[in-house]
Amino acid sequence: MTSPTADYYAVLQIPRGASQQEIARAYRALMRRHHPDVAGDDALPAELQLIMQAFAVLRDPKRRAAYDREVLGAAASGGSGGQPQDIPIRVVRPPEPPLRVTPVRWESGPWA
Repeated sequence: MTSPTADYYAVLQIPRGASQQEIARAYRALMRRHHPDVAGDDALPAELQLIMQAFAVLRDPKRRAAYDREVLGAAASGGSGGQPQDIPIRVVRPPEPPLRVTPVRWESGPWA
């Protein structure tokens, strides 16, 4: 996904904040409408391919987030490709305290 050529949200006719269920519903409705068995000679393979590509990107949360970053980065920089840089973060956990072991005193039980 180096340069997005189409707005996948516009292809599926959904808002940018659409849920996974809304994405699936829009995909199924468009596929029913544009399927070659239903549309006959009016079906365009390129349009079907674009619908399937949009669904493949938007249904996966990781790919959708990457697509959104790419589109928003291109829109913010005027399309020049100046995307915000991801800065790696190192998580430092405090060391766990040592395990405390106490001696067992058999003579202090209830049997003594």
